[in-house]
Amino acid sequence: MEFKLHRKESLIITAIDIIDDMGIQGLSTREIAKREGVSEATLFRHYSNKKELLRAVLDYFCKFDYDIFQSARLMKLKPCDSIRFFVKLSVEYYENYPAITSIMQVFEAIRYDAELEDKIKEILNNRIGFMKQLIEEAKEEGELSKSINSEDLADLISGLCREICLKWRINGRNFSLKERTMETLDMVLNSLFLEVDKSEV
Repeated sequence: MEFKLHRKESLIITAIDIIDDMGIQGLSTREIAKREGVSEATLFRHYSNKKELLRAVLDYFCKFDYDIFQSARLMKLKPCDSIRFFVKLSVEYYENYPAITSIMQVFEAIRYDAELEDKIKEILNNRIGFMKQLIEEAKEEGELSKSINSEDLADLISGLCREICLKWRINGRNFSLKERTMETLDMVLNSLFLEVDKSEV
């Protein structure tokens, strides 16, 4: 049983590496089997088809989300600092495992399968939902203006993280993903702090 679990995870990691190297169009059971040094029949003993493997890849992509959510909560920071902490942990993970960021870039390509689309929605909704909750708390505590639309701001933060990550990948990771993302996030949040200050004058 332990061998099967090890092999299944190894197949997932290999699939992620292929997507990172060749894009989703390069992912095939033949290429996975070749890199793993096994037959395609061996692969199919663990995953019945490529879609099942892709779903496992999506599960692997978001497997640390809950831990990151919990870590942000356990720190007992102010809401805006929790937002920063949440984003910081995420981008540190991406910098330490660059290949995993390829999965974000193929969401659009794989969402046309109904089952995979449901998984992508779940991942995005969980992340946006957590961010939205922190923004609501920041509004309640006076860190952000109550007039701010929480979902819009959550989308903005999520979007800037994805776009900076894409730029990082396209440019051969020639800048610090963490520094660029945190600088941009601070610029957004600090501008909103200023709006709160002006409204109080």
